[in-house]
Amino acid sequence: MAGIALIDYGAGNLQSVLNALKAAGASDIAVTADPVEILAGKRIVLPGVGAFAHCMGALSAIPGMIDALNEAVIGKTRPFLGICVGMQLMGNEGREHGTTPGLGCITGHVAAMAPTTEIKVPHMGWNDVTPTRDHPVIVPGEAYFLHSYAFEGADSLAATDHGGPRVAAIGRDNMLGVQFHPEKSQAYGIATLQRFLKWRP
Repeated sequence: MAGIALIDYGAGNLQSVLNALKAAGASDIAVTADPVEILAGKRIVLPGVGAFAHCMGALSAIPGMIDALNEAVIGKTRPFLGICVGMQLMGNEGREHGTTPGLGCITGHVAAMAPTTEIKVPHMGWNDVTPTRDHPVIVPGEAYFLHSYAFEGADSLAATDHGGPRVAAIGRDNMLGVQFHPEKSQAYGIATLQRFLKWRP
C-alpha cells in the first residue's frame, strides 16, 4: 500500500507536486493512473492545471478512476488533497465553455472571474491566505495563485482577496482542496503539505 497516491491523468503539474511532496517529507509516493493503486493509497493527491472540462474529461476517461476515487475518499475516508483545478473538480460543476459536472464532493460550482479596471484575470502571483474557520492544515500565510475561475459554494476554509474575497481553500471531513499551488508557494507551500501528511481527519 503506497503512502500517497498522486493521480496522473495528464492534467497536472506532476513533477513539481512530486518534488514538493518529497520536500515535505513524503517518501512512499505512487504516481499513478491505476484505480487499484488509488484504492491502495493511504492518502490521495489530485493536482490539476488548465480548463475544468478538460481535466474532468481526462479523469473520467480512465476506466474505473471515478469509482476508485469515490470508494477511496468517500467510502474508505482516506485523506484527500485537491490542488488548483484538482480542488475545483471537487465541486458539483464547472461553468467554463458550458457546464461540466464535477466530482460533487463539496457543494458548489466554479465560475469565471470577471476582469475590472482594478484587477486582472487570471489571478496570478502571491496573495494572502486567510482562514475563515479552523482547520489543522490551513493556516494564515502567503501563497502562489494562478487561476481564471473561482470556486463558489459551501465548506470554505480560507479566502484570498482579488477584487473581493475569493475561496482559497475548501474542505470537510477527510477532504481538502486548495486553490493555490503549494508546489510554487515555497516555505508556506511545503509547510502546508507537511501538515497534510500529518493530518488525521
